[in-house]
Amino acid sequence: MAYRPKDTQERILHRLKIAKGHLEKVVTMVKDDVYCIDVLQQLQAVEGGLKETGNLILENHLMCCVADAITKGKKDQTIAEVMEVFRKKQ
Repeated sequence: MAYRPKDTQERILHRLKIAKGHLEKVVTMVKDDVYCIDVLQQLQAVEGGLKETGNLILENHLMCCVADAITKGKKDQTIAEVMEVFRKKQ
């Protein structure tokens, strides 16, 4: 795994733990047959948390790994790698 400053890694782990807690709440809500709209709102919190975490990971990757790869002459390969991630999202 690439080097990641401790504070960034801690931020990522913190966000993932929050998302995990929200997801566990969704599971409990479904088991308890909670009103669908309430479940959907909680599920949106999970999605939002994961999206924010993904953005943080992407930002770190661009600032560290991509910048390093570009200086080593691997610009095209690195850009293709990042673009492949976004193509899979669609």
